[in-house]
Amino acid sequence: MSLEVGDIAPDFSLKNQFGEVVTLSEFKGKNVVLMFYPFAFTGKCTEELCTIRDERNDFVNEGTQILSISCDPSSSLKIFAEEQGLTTPLLSDFWPHGQVSKAYGVFLEDLGFANRGTFVIDKTGVIRWKVVTSPGEVRNTADYRLALSAL
Repeated sequence: MSLEVGDIAPDFSLKNQFGEVVTLSEFKGKNVVLMFYPFAFTGKCTEELCTIRDERNDFVNEGTQILSISCDPSSSLKIFAEEQGLTTPLLSDFWPHGQVSKAYGVFLEDLGFANRGTFVIDKTGVIRWKVVTSPGEVRNTADYRLALSAL
């Protein structure tokens, strides 16, 4: 099932890199950039997440929160975050394997990981913008900023 612009974003609870449970609905009242990526420690994923780190103020502020999701276990995400200086929540969709990625229509069953998908969710929980690319195609954060500016 693929989610479309105008759909209500499915709620979820996942552990972050510190083992703390993060729930999407706790960010109601903020815009959320929900970013799925294949794996920690890989070239393009590291590039994308380091770009978010470097542009953090655009994506973590009074009105916006970014949440990044992969099928890596929380313990791997903790080491990845430490090595790269990542401070935004890295959420683990490890078990049940890919459950949230599947709910958002970005899980690649034959490969066992999430595709690159980004969903901009407004303050009421409605998906207002999305992009899904191939695992090898890096997304542009300028597109996220443009989508957020339209809210």
